[in-house]
Amino acid sequence: MPDCCIPDEGPKVVQPGKQKLLSRLNRIEGQVRGITKMVDEDRYCVDVLTQISAIKSAIDSVAMQLLENHAHGCVAKAIQEGKGDAAIDELMMVVKKLSGKTLG
Repeated sequence: MPDCCIPDEGPKVVQPGKQKLLSRLNRIEGQVRGITKMVDEDRYCVDVLTQISAIKSAIDSVAMQLLENHAHGCVAKAIQEGKGDAAIDELMMVVKKLSGKTLG
């Protein structure tokens, strides 16, 4: 279980697999620049939309990895410390945001 929550000027998080996450985000950044170039070059709409779909999938994958890290690290630690209800409420709020569901 990772020790992810380190208080210091607000919550700080030591991400397990940080380099892998950064590499994935850098690739996504490059893909976004590629789409900008495609639009600038008046590329076929379906080709641009296909690339946007790929980026959305890549972002979702990064989000799920971060969510898993958070659940196994910060939420598990909060539960052990008797602060589980607040951590689970926060986790569910994030899950709802990621899924596009409204709170309520």
